[in-house]
Order: sequence, then C-alpha cells, then structure tokens
Amino acid sequence: MRFRLDPFTLLLLGTIGLATVLPARGDVAEWLGHLSVAAIALLFFLHGAALSREEVLAGATHWRLHLLIVSLTFVVFPLIVLPISTLAPRWIPEDLALGFLYLGVLPSAVSSSIAFTAMARGNVPAAVCSAAASNVFGMMLTPFLLILLVSTAGGGFAVGDALRDIFLQLLLPFAAGQAIRPWVAGLMQRHKSLTGRYDQGVILLIVYSAFSQSVASGLWQKLPLTAIGIAIALCVFLLGLAILLARFLAARLGLRLADEAAAVFCGSKKSLASGLPMAKVLFAGHPGFGMIVLPIMCYNQIQIIVGAVLARRYERCITARAEEGPRVTTSST
Repeated sequence: MRFRLDPFTLLLLGTIGLATVLPARGDVAEWLGHLSVAAIALLFFLHGAALSREEVLAGATHWRLHLLIVSLTFVVFPLIVLPISTLAPRWIPEDLALGFLYLGVLPSAVSSSIAFTAMARGNVPAAVCSAAASNVFGMMLTPFLLILLVSTAGGGFAVGDALRDIFLQLLLPFAAGQAIRPWVAGLMQRHKSLTGRYDQGVILLIVYSAFSQSVASGLWQKLPLTAIGIAIALCVFLLGLAILLARFLAARLGLRLADEAAAVFCGSKKSLASGLPMAKVLFAGHPGFGMIVLPIMCYNQIQIIVGAVLARRYERCITARAEEGPRVTTSST
C-alpha cells in the first residue's frame, strides 16, 4: 500500500516552508495577529450557527469525555514528562528539562484542537467545552502544577484578561452563532463544505503565524543543534504517547469514534498562545528563557503537522461508519 500525502498536508508543509523563508515581522506580524483573532472568532461563530441546540447540550453534558480530556491534560501529561528531568544535566541542559516540565502542565490548545476535531467530523460541541474549560482552569492550574513538579515559585497571572479573551473570542461568537441558527440553519447545511474549507484556512493561518514567531525570534540560531534535535525527538515521543493513551482510554471507556477524535485532539495538544505569555511571567529574567520555551515551540509545530494527518484519517473513518449505518439498518429491515 503506497503512502500518499493529501493536498491539505502539502499545503501545510508549504505554509511551514513559507514561514521559514519569509516569516511575518513587525507591522505584518501585528496585522496577522489581529487577523488570526478575527478568523478564530468567525470560526466559533460558524460552528455555533452550524450546530443544533441538542448537539451543544449533548456536548456540554458528556461528562465522561470531559473527565478524560482534563485527566489527560493535567494529570497524565505531567506524569509522562516528569522522567525527562532525570536526563539533566548529563544528557540535556537543565533549562531544557525545565521547559519540558513546563510543557507538561500547560492547558490544551483551543483553536487548533477544535478546528482539527471539526475537520475530523468529531464531537465539536464537546471539544469546544473541553478546550475552553482547559484554558480557563489552566491559567490557575499551570502555576500550581509547575510548583509541584519543580518546586519553582511563580508570579501572578492575568487571569481576568485570559477569561475575558476566552469569552470574547470563543464563547461569545459561539453563542451568537447559536442565537441566529434558526434563520441560517438551512444555509449552513447547504454550504457545509465551505465551512470545512474555512476550518482548514484557519489552521493554515495559525501555522504560519506560530511558525513565523519561532523563526523571527531567532531562537534556532541561538541554541546548539544537538539541543534542538533532542527537543524535537522528545516532543515527537511525548505527542505519540499522549495520542496512544487517549485512544486507549477512549476505547476502554467505550466512547464513540467521534468522541475519541475530540479526546485525541484536545487531550494531546498544548497551547502555545497561553504557554508563552505565562512563561514570561513565571520565568521573568531567567537567563535560560530561550531554552525553557523551546519544547513549547517545537511541540506546537509537531502537533499541528501530526494533527492534520490524524484529522484526515478520522474524517475518512467516521464518514465511512456514518455511511455504513444506513446500509446496515436498511439490510436488517
């Protein structure tokens, strides 16, 4: 069986290449940041308009799935990164090991988790609730868990600003979409494919913006090549292990494939958008700051590439099962 990259994966790789050769800087980067905020808000608005009230309520009350995602994010992931600290200082620098511990206690990425779940035809309402809740509680849990792992005292966080941004950029647009659904439900159903393409467009925008930030910061030039190689290898290992654990636990709980997709994307992802600002507060003035944030930046790029491939595979499987359902029912009657 021959492996073939689908067009979206090629677009994703091309976007990463473009950001590497021509990263957004200065005013362009600032404009791109504003565009990303607006695009994400519109994404949640469209999902709110596309989802029925029954689907949203079912997603919010799916307690087993939410418990699984929260456990993966704030219990399982911190435990699987903890052994990495034993590699320092012989195999990796201490600041790099500290960065992996910090990566482990970060909340889930919001926009990309939901966008990938939507692309995979997974349980989007549950993903919206879990990813948003992860970031709300993560602003308080991350410093506490970091202190437990490395006995490092943290400073104060702008929790109010984080709650405001989540409300304004995610929950409010989603609620607005729900409010106008009675008038646009038919239109959304007829143009479902356009919504899927917009999901992909937002992901490409997130990739370019995030990777541009990494390249423009000059971090890759400041760090030893061996440190970058070890960081990438560890990030690949951690992501693979998190995905396998999410799939295993979802199967043990008897969750549907659509729920498994939400658990995989929300439970294995870590937020760069939350991670970098919090790192600036926790490690203010730390001489090894660049090394500490390296795992976050590497993991972010890897999770997006792997997420795109996984989303396509889930989409094919979920679509195939949905098509088999009616045939099975028809044949049995």
